[in-house]
Amino acid sequence: MPSTCVVGLQWGDEAKGKIVDALCDRHDMVVRYQGGANAGHTVVTGGKTYKLSLLPSGVLRPDITSVLGNGLVIHPPTLLEEIGRIAGQGVDVTGRLIISDRAHVIMPWHLVEERLTEESSEAAEQLGTTRRGIGPCYRDKVGRAHGIRIADLYYPDRFREQVRRAVDFKNRYLSALLADFSPLDARSIAEEYLALADAMKPYVGDATDRLHRSLEEGSRLLFEGAQGSLLDVDHGSYPYVTSSNSSAAGVWAGSGVPASRVDRWIGVVKAYTTRVGEGPFPTELHDDTGERIRRVGKEFGTVTGRPRRCGWFDAVAARYTVKVSGATELAVMLLDVLSGIDRLKVAVAYEDQSGRPVPSFPAHLDRLAQCRPVFEELPGWSEDVSGARAWSDLPPNARDYVRFLGEQLGVPVRIVSVGPDRDQTIWTDS
Repeated sequence: MPSTCVVGLQWGDEAKGKIVDALCDRHDMVVRYQGGANAGHTVVTGGKTYKLSLLPSGVLRPDITSVLGNGLVIHPPTLLEEIGRIAGQGVDVTGRLIISDRAHVIMPWHLVEERLTEESSEAAEQLGTTRRGIGPCYRDKVGRAHGIRIADLYYPDRFREQVRRAVDFKNRYLSALLADFSPLDARSIAEEYLALADAMKPYVGDATDRLHRSLEEGSRLLFEGAQGSLLDVDHGSYPYVTSSNSSAAGVWAGSGVPASRVDRWIGVVKAYTTRVGEGPFPTELHDDTGERIRRVGKEFGTVTGRPRRCGWFDAVAARYTVKVSGATELAVMLLDVLSGIDRLKVAVAYEDQSGRPVPSFPAHLDRLAQCRPVFEELPGWSEDVSGARAWSDLPPNARDYVRFLGEQLGVPVRIVSVGPDRDQTIWTDS
C-alpha cells in the first residue's frame, strides 16, 4: 500500500481532516508536516465532534501513530491543553503520539511580537493572522539567532542561557516599539517551559528516524497538510499567506521523508471557494448566494470563528495548485452545501480589464485583483444529497458537476463528501 499526502488546493478550510480520518483505516501513521495551532480540523464521528488544531486527525484512531514533524512550530501550553481536552472526550494519545525534537517552540515573546505587528501595520490585520505567535516563531527559526527547538528544552542549563539571551534582546526591541510593554522575565519563562517540557517528554523523540524505520518495516504513512496551497509562503497569494509551505512542497522539508516515498497525492477542494482575511478573490460573491453558502456551509473559522468569504469554484486557481502540489486525484468536499441552487458557476479562465486572456494564475496581487473570471454555468439540483452513500445515489446534475470539476483540473475525482460525518463519504471511480 502506498504512502499518501492529503493537501488542500484552495485557501485552506477544505475539510482535509475528514479525508485524513477516512483514510486512517488504510494507513499506520499520520504525519503533520508544517504549521502550528493556526490549523483547524473538525472531525465528526459517532455523534461526537472533535476540534483539533495541532494534533493530526489520526489521533482519533486508537491503532494509528500520530506524528508532529520537524516543520511545525509548537506552543507547549496549547499542545498540552489540546491533549487534555481530547482525553476528556475519551481519546488517549499515550504511546501513539510522537513530537519531533527538531520542531521549533513558540515562546511568550512571539505572542507579544505578533501584537506588535498587528498594532504597527495595517497589513497585519488584513493578513488574517490567528495571533498565536506562529509567524514570529518561523521568523526566529529562519533568522537562527533566537530560534529554540523542542530538543533544547531537555538541556536545562543551555536552555536557560538561550532564554536569557533572547529575552535580553526582545525586551530592548519590544520596549522601544510598544509603549505599554512589560518586560519579560527570563527566569520565570525558563522554569515554566522546563516544567512543560517534563509534561511533553513521553511524546518527544527523533520523529524523522522513526518515520524512516517505519517505512523500512512496511508501514504506510499518511501526510496531513494544514491550511491550503494558495496559502503557501512560496507558491501562494503572497503576502496573504501562512508562514510555511502549506502545499505538498512542505512534505520533504517538514518531515524528513522524501517525496519519492509518497505514491498518492490527494488534492482536497470544496465544491465552491472560500478564504479568510483580505486579498484578491476573483470569484467572490457579494450577494444572497454567497451569504447562503456561508450559512448552509457553516463557513466560520474552526480556530478563530471568523466568517469566511465565499464564492464560486475557481478552476484557474485550483489548476495552478494541482500542478504545484502534484495532485494525482481529487476529493470534492461539501457538495451538499450547493443543493437547492438553480444555476452553478465555475471560473474556467481569467481575463484582464481589456478582455484579454490571462494565461496563468498571477504572482502579483494587483494583477490578480484585476482579473475577471470567465464563468461556465451548469444546472444545479434541488435534491438533498446528504443521505447519498454511493455515486449512483447522487442526482445526475450533481454527478455532472463533480465530473466537470475533475475535467477542468485534469485530475480524477475519487472522493466526494456530502456532509461532516465520517459516513457521509462517497468513494468513486468517476
